[in-house]
Amino acid sequence: MPPHQTTQEPPIDLPVGLNARLLDRTPAPGCEACAAEWRSLKAAETAGNIGQAAKHATAVRDHAGGHQ
Repeated sequence: MPPHQTTQEPPIDLPVGLNARLLDRTPAPGCEACAAEWRSLKAAETAGNIGQAAKHATAVRDHAGGHQ
């Protein structure tokens, strides 16, 4: 049985291009909900929290898709 790990593994850095593709979202024009998620996405991205930014990117994609 392997020893119990007591420390957290360091985060995995994805290639820059993959992060860019993952986070490349545009809010629907005139929609405040999309715009708010996009602002949160950019703030999380700037802070280096790619996981949180990806959640906001998904929210923008899902919400903006309903505007079509």
